[in-house]
Amino acid sequence: MSTRLYSHTVYLEHLTPPGHPERADRLRALELALEHENFRALDRVQSPIAPEEAVLMAHPEAYLERVRAAIPTEGRSEIDADTHVSPKSLEAALAGVGAAMAGIDDVFSGRADNVFVASRPPGHHAEHNRAMGFCLFNNAAIAARHAQRTYGVERVAIIDWDVHHGNGTQDIFWDDPTVLYLSTHQMPLYPGTGAKDETGAGNIVNAPLAPDTAGDHFREAFRSRILPALEDAMPDLIIISAGFDAHHRDPLAQINLVADDFDWATGKLMDLAERHAGHRIVSLLEGGYDLVGLAESAAVHIQRLMKG
Repeated sequence: MSTRLYSHTVYLEHLTPPGHPERADRLRALELALEHENFRALDRVQSPIAPEEAVLMAHPEAYLERVRAAIPTEGRSEIDADTHVSPKSLEAALAGVGAAMAGIDDVFSGRADNVFVASRPPGHHAEHNRAMGFCLFNNAAIAARHAQRTYGVERVAIIDWDVHHGNGTQDIFWDDPTVLYLSTHQMPLYPGTGAKDETGAGNIVNAPLAPDTAGDHFREAFRSRILPALEDAMPDLIIISAGFDAHHRDPLAQINLVADDFDWATGKLMDLAERHAGHRIVSLLEGGYDLVGLAESAAVHIQRLMKG
């Protein structure tokens, strides 16, 4: 398989307070893991910076203006108690948007079979009109809209296995049956959404996991709820909100996955993408706050993307 990796040094310049879990060291840990010879064939590309108007595919202009106004000229400022910005945060967020859009271009042009975007800040908590949960712009939602508008994609599926429910993605596509959103996540846990009965226009599939469960429950949720819904939808494109904070080492949750669980889930999605989507997968980094757990899990996910 041809796998492309997007990264950019500006992601490291999005600064959060000391002790904040969403920190630049997350990407440094992943970069170190990707120095292994197993990743020699990975096609590494610098993320392009998206124009600000790209954000408007998923967020209103007034929202973009609020985020822009919150960016300080020096130091840091808060959008909410969890979500901090610094002088380079807008550029970093736009690089995340640009890489997500470029990944869509890659899989539809044939430049890559699949793509992993190693960006920060993450995106899946960003609602239509609200930044929260470390997130400024919803990269997965913008990527889906880009695929629809540029390539006429009729069936997009976003699979979110971050341990926190992607309330932002659900909010943006709540009444839009052209995008299927499927999530496994711990419940109860921040942000408090993601119950099974939250179904939108029939396009939302939530598979919540109880605290202290492990890989067998995660895999059963995939088998019983996520994969059947995907098979029924026969998507033309799969976008993954790839958070790795369901790893047993992660400090922000109580789900006990190991790296092999992410490898297994990646393989299942690749099998489905081969049948229905011409192999097209764009995977976007979301959470994952233990450096060892993140690096280990993201590395096996990327290696599986490369192997096919």
